[in-house]
Amino acid sequence: MNDHRSKDPLHGVTLEMQINALVAHYGWAELGKLININCFKSDPSVKSSLKFLRRTPWARAEVEALYLDSLDDFAADKSDDSAPNPWTMGKDK
Repeated sequence: MNDHRSKDPLHGVTLEMQINALVAHYGWAELGKLININCFKSDPSVKSSLKFLRRTPWARAEVEALYLDSLDDFAADKSDDSAPNPWTMGKDK
């Protein structure tokens, strides 16, 4: 069979997923320091960030670049995570 896997690391990753991952890892305050855009500094929310980033190509490029640079950090966070999996909780009954 043909294996049609994309070599693009952002394939299948939405902008909302990127923002949520960055906020979970860095928090809004640190994200505002790393990427100097107002939607991360003044009353930040995922909705307002998405609206701005979808209309501003240079800002979206910076977010995508930070996301790609942080992929190794996200993997380390997941391996260190000792929180229970909500999908498997309660399955023992």
